[in-house]
Amino acid sequence: MGAFKVEQVAVGYSNMLIIDELSVSIPKGEITTIIGPNGCGKSTLLKAISRILKTKNGSVFLDGKDIHRLGTKEVAKKLAILPQTAEAPGGLTVYELVSYGRFPHQKGFVSLKREDYEYINWAIDVTGLNELKDRSIDALSGGQRQRVWIAMALAQDTEILILDEPTTYLDLAHQLDILLLLQKLNREEGRTIVMVLHDLNHASRFSHYLIAMRDGTLITEGVPEEVMTCHHLQKIFHIEASLATCPFSANPICLSYQLCKESNVMQ
Repeated sequence: MGAFKVEQVAVGYSNMLIIDELSVSIPKGEITTIIGPNGCGKSTLLKAISRILKTKNGSVFLDGKDIHRLGTKEVAKKLAILPQTAEAPGGLTVYELVSYGRFPHQKGFVSLKREDYEYINWAIDVTGLNELKDRSIDALSGGQRQRVWIAMALAQDTEILILDEPTTYLDLAHQLDILLLLQKLNREEGRTIVMVLHDLNHASRFSHYLIAMRDGTLITEGVPEEVMTCHHLQKIFHIEASLATCPFSANPICLSYQLCKESNVMQ
């Protein structure tokens, strides 16, 4: 059974339909990355499977159950979400924000327990935030804030992590740190990771499964070797790509590319 099964889903904002009749399965216990050009519906799909956006038609199943029939806390115990843009209340420290990740595991107004503190401290440690844990969120750089949000998602201790562009604002080394951490969580703890990435080479290197979209439509899906082909990249991005093999993963990478002659730059 997959982690998610999306059946004939239509979803959008107000009267604007972004995705229509899309069906896809997301494997359990693996890293799945959604790729595609800006505005193709990648983030919209993430919001649909995490119940942030209600579908207009179709169904989303989480572990075989209709996600819209599950209670909010039940969903929060199964999946943690890192949105593309996250806003924290003013005045919070790093430690305080990360501790919010334990909310789904609390009953009423009971104080944090020893187990909660262990998860909070672990999440701060693995994201390299120990020296910043007492600092105000307002005083952090964009990259530091991103790591705090990831730490909060990790503190939630869920089977599934959903991340919308988790490497945004991060330099090359910190991008790699985050992706290696997600890979470690998958390999050692069997966590299902679902994310959106713009960097094709990162997507191919760190993913077991790729979902490629364009204009709200599924173009192709499969393992990186099946999706990262010149033919598919031409359909997805309207580019002519030169491909090679990643020395670290043996998966395909894009060495360079140019626009297809018949493509408009702004298309």
